[in-house]
Amino acid sequence: MEHLIAPSILSCDFANIESECNMLNSSKCDWYHVDIMDGVFVPNISIGLPIVEAFKRYATKPLDVHLMMVNPDRYVKEFKAAGADNLTVHYEACTHLHRTVDAIKSEGMKAGVAINPHVPIENLSCILPHVELICLMTINPGFGGQKLIPEMIGKISDLKQLINKLGLNTKIEIDGGVTVDNARTMLDAGADILVAGSAVFKSANPMATIQKLKSV
Repeated sequence: MEHLIAPSILSCDFANIESECNMLNSSKCDWYHVDIMDGVFVPNISIGLPIVEAFKRYATKPLDVHLMMVNPDRYVKEFKAAGADNLTVHYEACTHLHRTVDAIKSEGMKAGVAINPHVPIENLSCILPHVELICLMTINPGFGGQKLIPEMIGKISDLKQLINKLGLNTKIEIDGGVTVDNARTMLDAGADILVAGSAVFKSANPMATIQKLKSV
């Protein structure tokens, strides 16, 4: 499968949602990555349901919504209604993870599970057969613009080996510190989907940067 690029709108210009959406619609990106932070699970607050709805109004590509929040079960139906196509929750935030994943899938969305850098890959064994993607955090979540934690490259390889061992087709999404310079290393390690925020929106030419990430 050709790898996917999912620009993180956390780094976009929220005062110009329509123009930012039009740029992404015209680019070679595949998904919009939408980070929802509650200021509790992570030390930052980002956006909520009304902004997701606003992006959905203009987007022509799927919304890949990543919930960095406690008790995400409370909002599964609301994010579906707001326009989420994929909904990813954190392993660390869900007391009954299978139940949460089932709730996401029952709403017709693709289900993802994210893990923070300190979580062992082996902890995912029981949930892997039930999800479409694993979002591997390669930084400590909460703020854009951070640098990749180098040890996470090996973790990508470990996750790929586990997925292959179980005979699954679960996709690996990398979130944090993705740049044009390290994208190929991540893909060679086993990544399928690259999330890039600052690398895209802070570049001189976001569309060209997306093209470079797509063609590495």
